[in-house]
Amino acid sequence: MHIFGVEMWERFSFYGMQGILLIYLYYSATEGGLGMDESAAAGIVGAYGGGVYLSTILGAWIADRLLGSERVLFLSAVVIMAGHIALALLPGFLGVGVGLILVAFGSGGLKANATSVVGTLYASTDTRRDAGFSIFYLGINLGAFFGPILTGLLQESLGFHWGFGLAAVGMAFGLVQYAIGRKNLPAEASVVPNPLPRDRIGLVIAVAVAAVVVIVVLVLTGLIAADNLVLWVIGATIVAAIAYFAVILTSRRIDATERSRVYGFIPLFVASVAFWSLYQQQFTVLTIYSDKQLNRDLFGWEMPVSWVQSINPIFIIVLSGVFAAIWTKLGDRQPATPVKFAFGTAIMGVAFLLFIPFAGGGEHSTPLLAIVGILFVFTIAELLLSPVGLSVTTKLAPRAFHTQMVALFFLSVALGTAISGRLAEFYSADDEVVYFGVLGGIAIVLGLALAVGSRAVLRLMAGVR
Repeated sequence: MHIFGVEMWERFSFYGMQGILLIYLYYSATEGGLGMDESAAAGIVGAYGGGVYLSTILGAWIADRLLGSERVLFLSAVVIMAGHIALALLPGFLGVGVGLILVAFGSGGLKANATSVVGTLYASTDTRRDAGFSIFYLGINLGAFFGPILTGLLQESLGFHWGFGLAAVGMAFGLVQYAIGRKNLPAEASVVPNPLPRDRIGLVIAVAVAAVVVIVVLVLTGLIAADNLVLWVIGATIVAAIAYFAVILTSRRIDATERSRVYGFIPLFVASVAFWSLYQQQFTVLTIYSDKQLNRDLFGWEMPVSWVQSINPIFIIVLSGVFAAIWTKLGDRQPATPVKFAFGTAIMGVAFLLFIPFAGGGEHSTPLLAIVGILFVFTIAELLLSPVGLSVTTKLAPRAFHTQMVALFFLSVALGTAISGRLAEFYSADDEVVYFGVLGGIAIVLGLALAVGSRAVLRLMAGVR
């Protein structure tokens, strides 16, 4: 319950802040925003989201080599809270820069390690494992539901910085709860599985300092700028993913069975990238769509833009228990993981096609009920892939790379999220049929391809379903 709680409050702060972040960037100064171009603002949100998941590498590495998952989880929660405080108190782009960097690094550390700690609660052969991760996912979405609603209300009534401040308060609640209950976690959660030799600590520090210096130089010379940040994140994520797979697959610390399972994870990784590149457009394209084209009138009152982001968590809250019960009931008869991934990716493509009937309708012409229906399809796709992906990653992970394999799954989310920000730059209300049709069609084709190859993937997974 303590992991459930800290993740719930972290999601409250994360999605509460993200619910108002994009409109804060592109709303005019008279509306309390920073007045950026919409496409550039969407790119920044995509780059930030990708950065969150990209930083899971760092959090996972520190857990596996230095501190263990439990300690990194606690420290990450502190960093997240500091980031939200910066967004609330520091003005303009300074607050955005400092706040998003801190939240990205903190969230990355918390994400990989919270999942890893949950994995220590179940044996790899326990048929309740997927159900347990679905319940964990429920906590995530309770926070994701309440966050945008409450921060959106404060943003509408008092201003953006009050909304950001509420996100900081939410994270503080989670931190206090976790600090009280962390002593009850299994000892395995604090184990450092692959300790870094003392004689290499100096080298690691030197590499970290050099990386920071390089980034600062790139920013100061203008090579990294707001309008190309998302491309840098996409490139860095691709390099990181390839490097991570290479390191794990060539390691002498894994045996032949573990190596085969890592190879089996690669098609799931690709499907996950495709899924998240569409799903994460909830925070880019769908936010703009909700602001410009969605009819948000509720009995004469216009609901905040951020509230649309609470629709999906409602469905998750309702359906996560249903999916957990289904997987538990079916036991060994449930569809294999590659099949679940295939359906999740294809159904996500179908969700994008459902936007097409409402294309070209004009400003505020799309009925709210239509978006509710589309996000219901989003939810079905999500429950077939996301909690299942977290679960199978912990089952496929070599012992020496347990948390870092979880980071690899989050790298697929990082890449998909960053791509979603890049794709959002091509979105236009005047050309929605092509935009939603092409992206939806690609996802459906990839899902079908994975379904056809699912038996071969299962063979590589060497006994893991």
